[in-house]
Amino acid sequence: MKNIIVLLFLGFSVFGISQAPTNFKVKEIIINKHIDGTLLSPETAKPNLAILIAGSGPTDRDGNQNFLMSDVLKKLAINLTKKGIATFRYDKRIVKQIRKGNIDKTISFDDFIIDAISVIDYFKKTKLYNKIYVIGHSQGSLVGMLAAKDKADGFISLAGAGQSIDAVISEQIEKTAPMFSKDAKRVLSVLKEGKITTDFPNALSSLFNVEVQPFMSNWMQYNPQEEIKKLKMPILIINGTKDLQVSSTEAELLKTSAPKSSLVIIDKMNHILVPIEGEDLENSKSYNEAYRKLSPELIKAITAFIN
Repeated sequence: MKNIIVLLFLGFSVFGISQAPTNFKVKEIIINKHIDGTLLSPETAKPNLAILIAGSGPTDRDGNQNFLMSDVLKKLAINLTKKGIATFRYDKRIVKQIRKGNIDKTISFDDFIIDAISVIDYFKKTKLYNKIYVIGHSQGSLVGMLAAKDKADGFISLAGAGQSIDAVISEQIEKTAPMFSKDAKRVLSVLKEGKITTDFPNALSSLFNVEVQPFMSNWMQYNPQEEIKKLKMPILIINGTKDLQVSSTEAELLKTSAPKSSLVIIDKMNHILVPIEGEDLENSKSYNEAYRKLSPELIKAITAFIN
């Protein structure tokens, strides 16, 4: 059950914000009332731009939350900018709400898509970039592929699921708590119809909290395997063999649905894109170890794809 909760929400709590890097041109940009972000620009005329979209939970522009300080998106942005690629990363809208102490409990998955589209449209209007690429991490993979359609020049999925979220939940419960599998499937079928239910075991209450159900219901309407088929652009799919949350099988499902895409499976890379030599304990601890460097193979693959 622990992996399920981590995968879905990673804790709705107060987060930490890291300082922006100072070795590039750095510009703080307000896209709209919901979205603030950081633009890193290399010393290049009309570079390509990569828009980074974060994963689950109240994740800030650096890829962090409270007690989960990996700096994954900050490190990715810096590494790509060093390779001559401009990057923009932004706080999810709930981050701004937490800062102001005014959390909107009606946030939907569609709101994340709207926000990503707003970011893409903002930078397209500037006409300052050669091409615009969308890079979605974890939950951001699905958000990114939905936002990129007919708007971006390329899409990159990092540790993105290949199944709809209800299928992912069902699979994880079957593996970790099979005694609740039947109940979970019943609840998920109700949510898929856009309805709310309180009829579930107490053991599943953290997963099926009534306040979260509308968000989950909205999220599960999208099947990544179907959505990725709609992209008429170059696609790169990346996963790591040490990913505890999204297995490489999920990346292979996306590849099957988009045969012309490129698939890169990186040995020993985990969900926050760093190499792990040890076992699950080291893997889990790495989520709060910002000093770890990203996989060199990751940066090489993304750079080659974009440039």
